[in-house]
Amino acid sequence: MAIHVEGLVAIAVFYLLILFVGIWAAWKNKHSGEAEGTDRSETIMVGGRDIGLFVGGFTMTATWVGGGYINGTAEYVYLPDYGLAWAQAPFGYALSLVLGGLFFAKPMRSRGYVTMLDPFQQLYGKRMGGLLFIPALMGEIFWSAAILSALGATLSVIVDINIKMSVVISALIAIFYTLVGGLYSVAYTDVVQLFCIFVGLWISVPFALINPAVSDITVTAVKQLYQSPWIGSVQKNDTWVWIDNFCLLMLGGIPWQVYFQRVLSASSATYAQVLSFLAAFGCLIMAVPSVLIGAIGASTDWNQTSYGSIPPKNKDEADMILPIVLQHLCPPFVSFFGLGAVSAAVMSSADSSILSASSMFARNIYQLAFRQSASDREIVWVMRITIFVFGGLATIMALVTGTVYGLWYLSSDLVYVIIFPQLLSVLFVKGTNTYGSVAAYLFGMVLRIGGGEPYLQLPPFIYYPGWTTEERKHHITGETEEVVVQKFPFKTVSMLASFLGNVVFSYLAKYLFESGKISHKYDFLDAVVSKHSGEIMDKTTLVTRGNTIGLSEMAPMKPRLSVTLAAAFTRRDTLPTETVEEEEEESSPDSSHHEEE
Repeated sequence: MAIHVEGLVAIAVFYLLILFVGIWAAWKNKHSGEAEGTDRSETIMVGGRDIGLFVGGFTMTATWVGGGYINGTAEYVYLPDYGLAWAQAPFGYALSLVLGGLFFAKPMRSRGYVTMLDPFQQLYGKRMGGLLFIPALMGEIFWSAAILSALGATLSVIVDINIKMSVVISALIAIFYTLVGGLYSVAYTDVVQLFCIFVGLWISVPFALINPAVSDITVTAVKQLYQSPWIGSVQKNDTWVWIDNFCLLMLGGIPWQVYFQRVLSASSATYAQVLSFLAAFGCLIMAVPSVLIGAIGASTDWNQTSYGSIPPKNKDEADMILPIVLQHLCPPFVSFFGLGAVSAAVMSSADSSILSASSMFARNIYQLAFRQSASDREIVWVMRITIFVFGGLATIMALVTGTVYGLWYLSSDLVYVIIFPQLLSVLFVKGTNTYGSVAAYLFGMVLRIGGGEPYLQLPPFIYYPGWTTEERKHHITGETEEVVVQKFPFKTVSMLASFLGNVVFSYLAKYLFESGKISHKYDFLDAVVSKHSGEIMDKTTLVTRGNTIGLSEMAPMKPRLSVTLAAAFTRRDTLPTETVEEEEEESSPDSSHHEEE
C-alpha cells in the first residue's frame, strides 16, 4: 500500500501544532483558580469559570463542528434519496444552541453547578444521578467513537495509511493534552482547530468546483444529471420521520455535558447565553463548505476522475464523500490541507467528549455517590484515569462502527429520550421527585428501545402505527436484508411520555404518601416524607427567583412529624407553630445551628 509522504507531513504538522497549543494552554493556566481557592479538580472541569467570549465562542462551536458534523452533512447532501432537505444537523444543532442559550444556560450557570448531573443528584438523590449518568456516558462515548471513525475513514482514503493506526494515534494525542490541561487545553486547541477546519475546507471548495468533471451545482440542485437533484425533498409519507429527527437534533442537542461544560465555564450567566448564540451562528457558517462538497459529489461524472466509473454511492462509500472529493477533485497539496482540517475537526470534538465523561464520573459518581470525603488530589487522579479509560473505549468502538450518521443519531437518541425530559422537570417543574424520575427513565427507555435500531440490527418489539419493511442491498457483497422502518415519530413520543410520566408519578407518589394511603415507612427512595429527603432539599442550590425551594412548596407536612424531621428543614415556618414551639427545647445544638444558618 502506497504511503503519501506529503500527506503524512501535512497531518504531522497539524497534530504537532495542536499538541503544542494544548501543552502551552495547560502551562499558561497551571495556577488558575489558586488565588480564589478553587479546587484543582474543578479548574480542570470548568476552567476556573473565567472563559471569555472569544475562546468560549470558538470552543463551543468546535464542540459541535466535529468530524461527524462535516462528514455527515456532506454525506446526506450527496445521497440521492436524501439531499440537502435531509441534512438536518446544521439547522438542528444551531437551533439547539439557541434554545439552550434562551432557557437553560442562565439557570444552570447562575446556580453554580459543576456538571450537568448536579441538579439531578441534588433533587433526585445520588442513586438516580448514577442511573442518569449511564445514558449521558453512552452518549459521549458514541459521539467520540463516531467522530474518530470519521477520521479513520478520511485518513485511509487520502493518505493510504492503516485506518486503525490513524484512529489510535489521533485518540492518543487528544487524550494526552486533555490529560495535561483539562478544559483550558481543550478550549485553546479548539480555537486552532476551528480555524484549520474553516481555512482547510474553504481552500478545497473552489478547486473542486472548477474541476472539469464537475457540472454546475446550481443546475444539478434542481435537475437530474448523474443522480437525483442534491437539493432533495421530503416525501409525504416521510414527513413525521423528518419532524421526529429534527426534534431529536434540536432538543436532544441540549442535555449534553459537553455543552454545559462550556456554559458552566463562562465567566457569567449572561456570557453563557451569548456563547450559545455565537456557537449557533458558527455552526451554520461551518456547515456551508460541507454542503457544497456534498453538492459537488452529486454533480460529478466520476468516470472522468481517478476514482473510477462507479460512483461512491454504488460502492457504499457515500459516508466518505468529503475525503473522496478532496482526493480526486483537488490538487494533492490542497487535498492534504483539507485532510489536516478534517483531522483537526475530529480532535476538537473527541477531546471535549472524553473530558465531559470523566468530569461526570469523577464528580457525580466517585465523589458524590461513593467517596464524599475524597481529597481534591484524589478526584484529579480519578479524572486522569477515566480520561484514559473512556478515551480507550471510544477508540475501540471507532474501529468497529457503522455509518457516521447512524452512531450520531443513536447517541442523540439516548440523551433526547431519557435525559432531556428529566432536565426540563428538574429545572422548570416544581414538585417532581425520585419516584417520577424512575418512572420517566423506564418509560423513555422501553418506548425508545421498543422501536428498534436498524444500525445495531436491533429488531423492534413495539410496532408503532405506519411501520413498514424495506429491503436493503449491500452493493459490495450483494446481500439483502429486510429492515423494519418506523414511520411514526416514536422518539419524540417516547420523550413526551417520559416527561409526562415524571410529572404524573411524582405527584401521585406525593399524594399517596401525604394522604396516608401508603405508610411513610414505605418511602424507600427517601423522596417524599423522609428525613433524608429534607436534607437533600436543604443542600440544594435549586432556586426559584433567588429563593430556596421550601418544604411548603414541595409538600404540606402534618403535626405528627418527629423531632428529627422538624429539625432537618431550614424553613421551620413551614411546620405548624405548635409543633415548633413544643419541640424547640428538644432540638439538638446541631439543628439549632442549622436553623440559624
